[in-house]
Amino acid sequence: MGTGFKLVFPTLEYKDKAIDYINEFYKYESEINGTGALDEYLEKADYERWIDKIQRDTDIVNIQEHNVPKLTYFYVREEDKKIIGMINIRLALNEELRKEGGHIGYSVRPTERKKGYATEMLNLGIEVCKQKEIYEILVACDKYNIASSRVIQNCGGILKEEFYSEKNNETIQMYVIK
Repeated sequence: MGTGFKLVFPTLEYKDKAIDYINEFYKYESEINGTGALDEYLEKADYERWIDKIQRDTDIVNIQEHNVPKLTYFYVREEDKKIIGMINIRLALNEELRKEGGHIGYSVRPTERKKGYATEMLNLGIEVCKQKEIYEILVACDKYNIASSRVIQNCGGILKEEFYSEKNNETIQMYVIK
């Protein structure tokens, strides 16, 4: 793993591939996480507005009060530029994210799961956090998402707490990676 894959900041060049990525989640009736709200923008607006949004998300100085600065990347296979996954890295946490969301959210397209991509992507996300001087990284997942909890543990995650989230109507596990 690792060779032939890279994190890419979304651009207009990836529009059709991004739409295909989200459509695969709908096709397989899979929950969508870690996409920087791409699915919501495709439903209510368009890809171009989403690109504007993720660019604004990086503007630390002018970030809106209820929001936090974040970076969103596609995890792309270089050979065919196929989007295999997405990762959203929050550079700061508000109270809600500190409690239930953490620094990193990610997803892997349904047809590419169980191939080690999520572990590779999360490790790349951890490296980005360290470059941004975030050394205690929080990552959350649904308690019953065994695959995600294993990925987090494989990347050095230690279970910090487990609790029921009224907002998400599920039991959440919060991990810390140092």
